[in-house]
Amino acid sequence: MKALVTGANGFTGSHLVKALEQRGDTVVGFVRETSLCDRLQGCALQFAYGDIGDRGALKTAMAGVDVVFHTAAYVELGVVDANKMARVNIDGTRAVAETAKALGIKLVYCSTIGVYGDTQGQLIDETFKRTQEGFSSAYDRTKYEAQQIVDRAVKEGLYAVSVMPSGIFGADDPHFGPVMDAFLAGKLKVWAGGDRITGIVHVDDLVAAMLLAADQAPNGAHYIISAGELSTREMFNFLSQETGMAPPVEMPKLVVRAAGYLLDPIGRVLNWQPPISRERVHYIYDRCVRVDATKARQELGWNPRSVEDTLREALKRQQSDEAAIAGEA
Repeated sequence: MKALVTGANGFTGSHLVKALEQRGDTVVGFVRETSLCDRLQGCALQFAYGDIGDRGALKTAMAGVDVVFHTAAYVELGVVDANKMARVNIDGTRAVAETAKALGIKLVYCSTIGVYGDTQGQLIDETFKRTQEGFSSAYDRTKYEAQQIVDRAVKEGLYAVSVMPSGIFGADDPHFGPVMDAFLAGKLKVWAGGDRITGIVHVDDLVAAMLLAADQAPNGAHYIISAGELSTREMFNFLSQETGMAPPVEMPKLVVRAAGYLLDPIGRVLNWQPPISRERVHYIYDRCVRVDATKARQELGWNPRSVEDTLREALKRQQSDEAAIAGEA
């Protein structure tokens, strides 16, 4: 099989490239010419260059391809460039979907459980109909609109399958990885929102689900991809038990809310991403999406590692990386 991976240099994309190569597939990675591709060192993929909205570049990159894995996305909360996010997540997905449809190529789209909106703690599956009015963030809005584009394209003739991952973890995770680094270094003294529930899936298990979807999922199918969930408090207590390090102290909710509302406008004026913002406060305390991934397990035969093993593996690899860096110093 010949596969095109958009966002091949990213967290999920790079793991997908490696998994495809390991099973003998030919891979084309679609990236910008300015993209950093350190994650792909040692890989044998071909590179195709262009902006994710450039249909000409996409058409050239898709030549002879059997399946397109669309993982490219602008993922961020807080102070973001909403217009840029829309160009990447909405316009880029439209360009990928319409180009794949025109060429008759199967698409596997990496979406998010955020498309279901705030479920207020209700455990939901793929049959859930969004009830939230408005959106929790620019990211939620743009990914929701992108999902609508893919679903409409399916009705118009595109063969596409969508996977909706929860929180994606791994040793090189750009989001929780730095938090784990700070924890291991003894620098993470405080944290917020111990009751916040996070769905967790290992990046390699997400990749496995995407490959299963490409190989056997019916057209138009949606699959929630999550191994389980933990509260933030449970997560840090687990890391504490594994390492013997004290968990961070939880900050008072009023202090966190006040800091978010104070720093948010400052960040927007200075074009600076503060550590806490209104969006992040909302995600920590007010928004709760809980999901059930039974469908992927039953229909695809997906068998992810446990939440505990996901955290344990990420922790060991972070510790290994730190030891290697210390040895070089």
